Amino acid sequence: MEILGVPTALLGSQLLVGLINGSFYAILSLGLAIIFGLLNIINFAHGAQYMMGAFIAWLALTRFEINYWVALIAAPLLVGLFGVILERTMLRKLYKLDHLYGLLLTFGLALIIEGIFRDQFGISGESYEVPEALSGGIHLGFMFLPIYRAWVVVAALTVCFGTWFMIEKTKLGAYLRAGTENPQIVQALGINVPLLITFTYGYGVALAAFAGVLAAPVFQVNPLMGSNLIIVVFAVVVIGGMGSILGSIVTGIGLGLIEGLTKVFYPEASAVVVFVIMVIVLLVRPAGLFGKA
Repeated sequence: MEILGVPTALLGSQLLVGLINGSFYAILSLGLAIIFGLLNIINFAHGAQYMMGAFIAWLALTRFEINYWVALIAAPLLVGLFGVILERTMLRKLYKLDHLYGLLLTFGLALIIEGIFRDQFGISGESYEVPEALSGGIHLGFMFLPIYRAWVVVAALTVCFGTWFMIEKTKLGAYLRAGTENPQIVQALGINVPLLITFTYGYGVALAAFAGVLAAPVFQVNPLMGSNLIIVVFAVVVIGGMGSILGSIVTGIGLGLIEGLTKVFYPEASAVVVFVIMVIVLLVRPAGLFGKA
């Protein structure tokens, strides 16, 4: 069976690849959107923190025999704690300065982190086995669906929309938004605004590490995995609207699917289609699809 001259098995498999990539785009761009939208920091170290999450999971399994499920919780906590230390010691001094200072600092941190991991582990890459509970697949009739890849999509979307709900619909989210817009009044109400800001950065970084653990069985774990992805993720954030929580999720999933379809119908353009869309969106709507002017 074919659709527009393309076998359904090929079309389905590429849509699945696009959905998986879109899930990673969504969760990574969500972390960036939270950090920029609430802290006004362009976190260029996000890719390195994603890579750290994958390496912590790999080290936990190979050196300490700690399984995937424990690493899925422990890695985001550890990398989130690392983010808290960065915010307390470095980023806090930059909030009143131009965005360029935060970008340069986090870009430098990304190079340092990546350099340390390259020195310790090289760039050849390490494999991470799919957990036994998620091995195998389901035959859908027109294609074979690996269970782990289905789990990646479900886990990423659950975390993304759970985060959106927390920020937009709960009292904690209201405190976070108010603390960044008018910290003096919120502080006067007895709320510890600096602690909220620290928590926000730590949570955004933890999202990157969570994505890294999800990615470990899908891609090879290597020090360059974050730098290879972060430019595309920044493009996703720009298209969705800088600081837009819902925009980062919807745009990430949508662009992943578009990228997958492009690999079917025009493979030569698959590597640049996201950036072509970014240019078009910036020309028509400079604030992004979901951003505010």
